[in-house]
Amino acid sequence: MIVATILTAIVALMIVMAIAWIVHRRTNNAGWIDALWTFGTGLSASIAALVPVSGASTERQILVAGLAFIWAARLGTHIVRRNLKRPDDPRYATIYAEYGANADRQFFWFLQQQAWCGGILIAAICVAAWRPGESFTPQDAIGGAILVIAIAGEALADRQLRSFGLDPRNRGQVCDHKLWRLSRHPNYFFEWLGWLAYPIIAIELGGAYPWGWLALGAPALMYWLLVYVSGIPPLERQMIASRGGAYEAYRARTNAFFPGPQRRA
Repeated sequence: MIVATILTAIVALMIVMAIAWIVHRRTNNAGWIDALWTFGTGLSASIAALVPVSGASTERQILVAGLAFIWAARLGTHIVRRNLKRPDDPRYATIYAEYGANADRQFFWFLQQQAWCGGILIAAICVAAWRPGESFTPQDAIGGAILVIAIAGEALADRQLRSFGLDPRNRGQVCDHKLWRLSRHPNYFFEWLGWLAYPIIAIELGGAYPWGWLALGAPALMYWLLVYVSGIPPLERQMIASRGGAYEAYRARTNAFFPGPQRRA
């Protein structure tokens, strides 16, 4: 039952990413890909998390499914708003151009790989929701609080960056205030922090629920993607190209991921 439900949710996300590929071909705007991935991951995970594994859905399932849905709604809406203001996502545009003559076919499989990665996140949400035993334990409260803080922190970081960009006096400048003074990518940090909530909820240290350990894959995967693959590296290459020395100086004094005080130049 557990494996079948998770696999069904992953197949649903694969269909969503196939639709994202069609949208990209029709619009030539890859910015919609992240929005569809976020909505697809959150919705499929929320529905799967509510599937009864032993009788009716538990309070823990409702809690975890609701938080996953709120995460997807907030982040997906933010991506849609951002995408409406730009013609394409430069990260995806670069990847697509590098594929050359077989770009359409290879890009399709690239998006399917994103669906498979999303499957690890879906599994983490589901095994957290399905942990047996009494609901709303301190373990659930801590995990839920971390996820709420992470969603609020990421929303605040996104809002601060958006406000900075809307001020014409900041055109061509680097955002270096508030949360962005503590980390070059505070939105990425809070995104990763949110995925720590699921192993906290899922893991049963007594060994009665080995499925819970699968949830550790979510924060591990998200850290690897954000710090080494599709997050910081391509974004910082873009920022160095557009901001030059100003961004290099910002890099020299500001932590890349984990928040902390700035270093002296």
